[in-house]
Amino acid sequence: MSAKSDLAKAFAIRIGVFVKEQGVPAEIELDRDDERAIHLLATSAGRPVGTARVVMHRRRAKIGRMAVLKRFRRKGVGTKLLTRAVATARRLHAQAIYLHAQVPVIGFYETMGFRCVGRVFDEAGIPHRKMILGGKGK
Repeated sequence: MSAKSDLAKAFAIRIGVFVKEQGVPAEIELDRDDERAIHLLATSAGRPVGTARVVMHRRRAKIGRMAVLKRFRRKGVGTKLLTRAVATARRLHAQAIYLHAQVPVIGFYETMGFRCVGRVFDEAGIPHRKMILGGKGK
């Protein structure tokens, strides 16, 4: 993503999906990691339809804030976004790539090579599980 206007579009998608649709408190949706993250924006016919971010924590990459507008779900947008996010993490020489998946979409991440580790936990009032790319699941 290159322009501030693109970042504003990514934030608007996140607000729409996480705050308005899922009820995440607005005050926690945008955070300090946004300042140092690499933000990705998916478009369809020139319109923004999805977003994700990659944040490096030492040599580990966390993929997060992945959101696709409702009418564009199950059309490959999430797959393309996650593929780009993983490629971005690898380009940054991440030794590990992980994410916090909402429990209902764990299956999607599993199809992309992620495996669950640890137990279900609450994040922003929504059940999540930590997932890592590759390796053995628990």
